[in-house]
This record gives sequence, structure tokens and C-alpha cells, in this order.
Amino acid sequence: MASLTPPPLSLYIHLPWCVKKCPYCDFNSHTYHGDLQEKRYIDALLADLDQDLQQIQPRPIHSIFIGGGTPSLFSPDSLQRLLEGIRARLTLSQDIEITLEANPGTAECTKFKHYSQLGIHRLSLGIQSFQEDKLVSLGRIHNAKEAIQAVAMAQKAGFQRINLDLMFGLPNQSLADALYDIDTAIALEPGHISHYQLTLEPNTLFAKRPPALPPEDDIYHLQQHCQEKLAAHGYQRYEISAFAHPGKECKHNLNYWRFGDYLGIGAGAHGKYTQAGTIRRRWKIRHPQHYMEKAGGLGSIGGDVEVENQQRPLEFMMNALRLKSGFTPEQYEQRTGLPWSEQKPIIDNLVADRLLQSKDNFICCTEKGWNFLNTVLEVFS
Repeated sequence: MASLTPPPLSLYIHLPWCVKKCPYCDFNSHTYHGDLQEKRYIDALLADLDQDLQQIQPRPIHSIFIGGGTPSLFSPDSLQRLLEGIRARLTLSQDIEITLEANPGTAECTKFKHYSQLGIHRLSLGIQSFQEDKLVSLGRIHNAKEAIQAVAMAQKAGFQRINLDLMFGLPNQSLADALYDIDTAIALEPGHISHYQLTLEPNTLFAKRPPALPPEDDIYHLQQHCQEKLAAHGYQRYEISAFAHPGKECKHNLNYWRFGDYLGIGAGAHGKYTQAGTIRRRWKIRHPQHYMEKAGGLGSIGGDVEVENQQRPLEFMMNALRLKSGFTPEQYEQRTGLPWSEQKPIIDNLVADRLLQSKDNFICCTEKGWNFLNTVLEVFS
């Protein structure tokens, strides 16, 4: 058995409310009706964090990601109290990256300068498209003009690290439509662009009433053209759906994909932590009201399970093989506590099939392997 080394630790914070639930969204998000109960929810988050800290060895936090929902609905004062509470409880690394997800709606944009002043370094804007008809079909509450203005306002507020979320494979989307969105995003000069395919997830409105999506061959074709355009403008594809200028990669997501540890606080938040030779996953109950009533007590825990040895190879590969750089055998042993010798014959077969490649001690997907990642992962299940 290899030695299980505790990896870097991050913190995920879930703020679950939105102005409107998008028809494609399968995240734990809830439409709010007038009162976000900000003070009560921040109190619950800090109580939740206190409870989780009883379970882990003290380690510096390398990144914080505030996701949702629409976190930018919360006031700067509430987020200041949250971050002050976190700093009082945890040691933050000198080069920590704090990300906030934000909606391009005008009301949220007015808060950007205040968020920057709080020490939030990175803003992730849920643009999805710069075309009016596509935004309407996706149920977004902003328009194309507001999306462009949001980026300008974030830059004016002092954010040096900005991500734009864009979707492709949208209802009735043509190649020209997809390239228009990419060209518009590139012209705004963000450091990071997330470019991911619209999928019809279970338990969403789109799953119940599917829109007319382009044929799979057309989606693949436009994806390839968009990726070529991004590469031509210096955006390196470092993960399946993530493109960045050098040095602008998302530190928080990199920790996920490297099978790092993370605490998860908030309604429905998930966490993973390594301690005393075990890897555990813990998640919180999903309903915001129930969560606020029970935060800090055992009733707020939706589940807490050990990741058994037989589960670890698949869980590791599901994350690490999303990265273009891949992983080393040493990293596999340190993060799973399992010997590399058990996986080497499987890896060798995948290399022979040209789904994986081995270079300078790093194992990673080929282009073919990335396109058929589910097939690659099946052999580890």
C-alpha cells in the first residue's frame, strides 16, 4: 500500500438562490421571493464551517470558490462578514485565489467594485451567449448588451482574473452563431473562458421538454472550430472545457481535478477530505430553509461516507484525465494511497489503443481519448 498524503485544501461555499431557475440547470438553486435572509444564511455557513473543522487537520486554504445559485445577489456587507469569519477560523495561503460567481444583470454589476475591495480576486460571469435569441431560449435574465457591460464593469472594478462561461450546442445554434459568441468573448479579453456543451440533465425543465438541439456531428464540428479560434488567440486548453491565457487557470478547479481536498459549506455543498489514512466525502442537506435550521448540527449532514480503495482509481481518473497535463504515477499514489503497479497494465493497454499517452512521466489523454473519455473511464469502474 502506498502512503496517502493529504493534498492541498480548498473551500467551496454554496449560496443557493437565483432570481430565476434556468431550464438547463441541475445545480441546487432556488428562486428567491423577496428576502434572501442573508444574515441568517451567513450565520449558518459559519456554524457549518465550525462543524467541518472538527473533522480535519489544520491546513492552509489554497482557494475559495463562492458558487451557486447566484452569489452576486448577496450584498458586499454580507460577503465581508462571511470572509472575515473564514479568516478568523482558517489560515489562508499567501497566494490564495478567491472566486465569486456572478450574474451579468445590471443590479449585480454595481457591486463589483465592493467585491474587489473585499479581497475577492476572481470573478466568474455566467454569460452563456452574446445573442438575444439564445439567451431567451436558455432562460437567462440578462441581455447581450448587459453581458458585454458586465465584463467592462468587472475590469473597471479592478478584477485581473475574469472567467466567462459560454455554452455551445444551443437550440438552433449554427457554426456562425457559435463563432460569434467566441469572437465576442475574445474581444473582451478575459483571462479565462469556460466553453462547455449544453446537456439535458435529469430533473430539469429541458429534460422534461427538450429543445431542438443541433445534430451531434454539427455540435462536434462547431466545437472544433471554436477551439481552434481560442487557440489562435492564446487561450490554452488546459482542461476539457477550460481555456486560459498562461497563468490565468482556475486554481480552485485545478485542485478538484488533481484530486485535492475541499471543504463544502452551504445548502447541498459537497466536500472531500483526506485524514488518518482515509478519504471521505461529506455533503449537506439541500433545502436552504432546512439547512439554516440545522447548520452546525448533525442534522445538516446529508451524508458522510468513506471512499473505499476500490472506488479510488475511478474517482481519481475521472478528475485527473480531464486535465491536458494529466498526472504522474507518484501523484496517483500520493492522492489515492494505492500502488501504481495495479494500474500500470490498464494504462499500458489504453496507451496501446492511443487513448492515453505517456510523456516525461506524465499520463494524459490523447485527443482521441478526450473525445471518448467515458470509454476510457469505463475500464476503471
